[in-house]
Amino acid sequence: MTCQKIDGKKIAEELRAAIKKRTEARIARGQSKPGLAVILVGENPASEVYVRNKCNACDEVGFYSLSKSFPYGVTEEELLTLIDDLNKNSAINGILVQLPLPDHIDEEKIIEAIDPLKDVDGFHPYNIGRLALRMPVLRSCTPKGIMTLLKSTNIALEGKEAVVIGVSNIVGRPVSLELLMAKCTVTTCHSRTVDVEAHVKRADIVIAAVGIPGFVKGSWIKPGAIVIDVGINRLDTGKLAGDVDYEAASKNASWITPVPGGVGPMTIASLLENTLQAAELQNH
Repeated sequence: MTCQKIDGKKIAEELRAAIKKRTEARIARGQSKPGLAVILVGENPASEVYVRNKCNACDEVGFYSLSKSFPYGVTEEELLTLIDDLNKNSAINGILVQLPLPDHIDEEKIIEAIDPLKDVDGFHPYNIGRLALRMPVLRSCTPKGIMTLLKSTNIALEGKEAVVIGVSNIVGRPVSLELLMAKCTVTTCHSRTVDVEAHVKRADIVIAAVGIPGFVKGSWIKPGAIVIDVGINRLDTGKLAGDVDYEAASKNASWITPVPGGVGPMTIASLLENTLQAAELQNH
């Protein structure tokens, strides 16, 4: 069996090109540019890179972007005041708060303060609840990107056994809901799951989002399975590695995402897609 690579970089480029075309059509109709506000707290170099990449992606597709940076000591009240202002600002269709936030700030309170129709990260309880009820509006970016990658294989998902390793609110839980909506049979594994290997061995689709390099062994992968590796782990050598042993897993899988160049590019592309959708929902 020949394993095929799911090229997230290429698929994301195609998605961004389609978003740019739709944005140009909006502007030609006299509608405003979609606008994204990104809020960054503290001086985390990785977060600064993410924010810069998001703003650059906005420029590429013709969006308006606004970046707001605060020192680590910013108060919760200051952030809530800014979010309230952005909620009322018609030029801003999407609001994203770069996580994690400092310990003295209640992340849940900040996320819930965002207007659900401007919640382009898809983290607000309103949007997660809509997804759980199979009535999605704005969907979490990484899970949405994963579903786009799965669709690119042209393999029917209905009835497939899907195993998700990881239960974070950002990836594990929402992607399990996405797979359920696609009519997969879903098993979610976590730190207390007994015999993760046995679950993975029967899976037609494996989503690894556990944050441990090489956690999923190649011998666990069922012949012909689709493997989506969400993990991005920096090794002592400086090299990036996923949660899956790529070389060994690709001997059994039919499709697999590389790290880097798999899920990562899809997250920002899905954010852009959500921002455009938010602009359309708000009729701006």
